[in-house]
Amino acid sequence: MAHISIRNLTVEFKVYGSNARSLKKQLLSQATGGRIASNANDAVTVKALDNVSLEINHGDRIGLTGHNGAGKTTLLRTLAGIYKPTGGTIAIEGSVGALLDPASGMDAEATGVENIYLRGFILGMTRSEIDSKVDEIARFTELGKFLELPVKTYSAGMFSRLGFAISTAIQPDILLVDEGIGAGDASFRENVIARTQEFVSKANIAIFASHDHAFLQDMGASLISLEHGNIVEDLRT
Repeated sequence: MAHISIRNLTVEFKVYGSNARSLKKQLLSQATGGRIASNANDAVTVKALDNVSLEINHGDRIGLTGHNGAGKTTLLRTLAGIYKPTGGTIAIEGSVGALLDPASGMDAEATGVENIYLRGFILGMTRSEIDSKVDEIARFTELGKFLELPVKTYSAGMFSRLGFAISTAIQPDILLVDEGIGAGDASFRENVIARTQEFVSKANIAIFASHDHAFLQDMGASLISLEHGNIVEDLRT
């Protein structure tokens, strides 16, 4: 059974030399809801998550909401292992897959097909697993012969299509979805939504970070609101 247990989770980032740059400090303050502090060493500490505790159970569909800088994406990236906690613990049962930046890890000089293998290896797939997925990924992208060209020749929408298709080629127990997963052009958006819904339906746990309440409702998510790195409301209870 998939399960996530978060206990007193704190995530902080240090930015050095920022005291002398008042504009940067002001922007940091706005982006993090004002939760910054400085010390005598001219270092600014941004507290992105502050002593968060949360139990997420098999079958849960959770939508993380809150203003920019509330901690939504930081929480997803910490669960994905991208950020390390400053304090507290996270215990995860089940495999984790993330739709945070579907195009990350791709090589602009390599072809679309080569990037399917490169990104697939990064996601933990074996060569035989990737071999079995290549045709399906190619069909979904609708890129045709462009897959034989370097991705540096792609438009932003084409690049996003490929990254999204690769990222959704494997099915994890626990799915993390950021609001910035859109795969480029509007004409392809319906395909993205349908594939995301299918992906979510097969996951044992799904966690979304989004401002779009209609999207979260479509995904059947219960809302958890964050503010200044803290959970302020949990509508599951």
